[in-house]
Amino acid sequence: MTALNRDVSNRCHLLHEDSELAEAIAPAKRQRVADELVARTICLPPGDWSGERSESTRGIGLLVTQGLLVRSVGIGEVCGAELLGAGDLLRPWQGEDAMATLFQRTGWRVLEPTVMAVLDRHLAIRLVGYPELMEQLVGRALARSRNLAANMAIVHQARVDVRLHMLLWHLADRWGYVRPDGVALPVHLTHAVLADLVAARRPTVTRALSELTARGLLATMAKGWLLLGQPPGDLGEITLPDPLQMHSGACPDDTPAMNRRSLATEPDLSRR
Repeated sequence: MTALNRDVSNRCHLLHEDSELAEAIAPAKRQRVADELVARTICLPPGDWSGERSESTRGIGLLVTQGLLVRSVGIGEVCGAELLGAGDLLRPWQGEDAMATLFQRTGWRVLEPTVMAVLDRHLAIRLVGYPELMEQLVGRALARSRNLAANMAIVHQARVDVRLHMLLWHLADRWGYVRPDGVALPVHLTHAVLADLVAARRPTVTRALSELTARGLLATMAKGWLLLGQPPGDLGEITLPDPLQMHSGACPDDTPAMNRRSLATEPDLSRR
């Protein structure tokens, strides 16, 4: 993959770009700490990104402050993906050179213009003096692993329409906001990206989205989707499609049936 041109000359005040980090510092000293913690930034336009090692291999990593990108991992003919955005901590170079029993293809794609703060060794030395910020950054790394576990539970659902319905509500828990007519998810994801996120084929995802729309569970917006009704609870509560539609290929399964345990309750959108 060819690296894209980047603007690496800009700098940012870390606490000004990340409100959660700022809130971890006592108000009395917040401005002083903000003035001290200045980071170099990387600006990425949409497209492929190599995630090359030269950015910050001896520091904490890259903190996304704005934008959206996806990391994909392929084994054989199957590809999985992870959606990342503001607040996520990345180390794209970590483990890429390690020998694995199974050959893995990895890649990064920027979906929206993205800005990342470089938490290099120099900034890490300053951060050591603020354990409350280090706690926050460690929490970000753990949150990524827990989010991946939730994604695994979603892709274990047998039906692709159920996976998509759960995935969109799962994403709304982070990126959505409440409107009088539903929950808006203003994130533009192509059907190909959605297919990777739910471990399905793109044509199947297209049919599943049409099925969810026809059942009144989903509507399209200029950017993203409007989620209607309640989030999925027990799978037994989800209305099954008409058998004739299933027979005609309206929403086929991509994988054998696995366990059908309930995944999630209503997401908490009150923090937005």
